[in-house]
Parts: sequence; structure tokens; C-alpha cells
Amino acid sequence: MARSLDGLVLSPVADQAPGQVGTRTRFTYHEKNGRIWAEYAGGDVVHGHLVGTRDGDALDFRYVQLKQDGTTSSGHCLSTVTELTDGRVRLEERWEWESQEGSGTSVVEEVAD
Repeated sequence: MARSLDGLVLSPVADQAPGQVGTRTRFTYHEKNGRIWAEYAGGDVVHGHLVGTRDGDALDFRYVQLKQDGTTSSGHCLSTVTELTDGRVRLEERWEWESQEGSGTSVVEEVAD
């Protein structure tokens, strides 16, 4: 199992569609007893929160966010936690909006100090 996410800051490696999470977005993760949660912001996202569970290297969470234009959106994500050769954490994600149409994949990686 990859190391704990607690206290890690992660960022997408590529931009998503306009108005969504992108390379300027930063996620600050927390983890305790199989539970995960994070706050995120940056780019088009003013405030975002996610909450869910971790079972081994599998994450299952829901997210909600407020964008710069004042709209909100929410969805569901399944992620796999891996460690990169340099020791940083990587999440390979499959997500789907629940408040609007759309789904896809993304990759977020621990931000190097």
C-alpha cells in the first residue's frame, strides 16, 4: 500500500475542460482510519471539498466545488494511489459529474517541495 495522504498537497498534471480543475488547482489531503478528505482551490475553482474512504490503494469519494462564475458542481471519483519512483504520490482518477453531464480520467501528483 502506498503511503498516507495525510498532509500531502497534490495538483493535476494537465488541465481539464475550461471552468474545471486544472494545473493551478491545489488539493490538501487528510487521512485517518480509512477516511479521506481534502480542500482544494485554484484556477477556476474558488472552494472545493471532497470526502470519502480509502481501502488499500483505492479511494472512493464525492466532491463539490464553487467556481469563479458562482456556479456549483458535484460528482463522484474512484482513484488508485501509487508511488512514483521519486517517492511522490500519484492518484489515477476516474470521475463522473453528478450535477451535470460528463465523465473522464485525470492524474494528480504530489507537489514537490
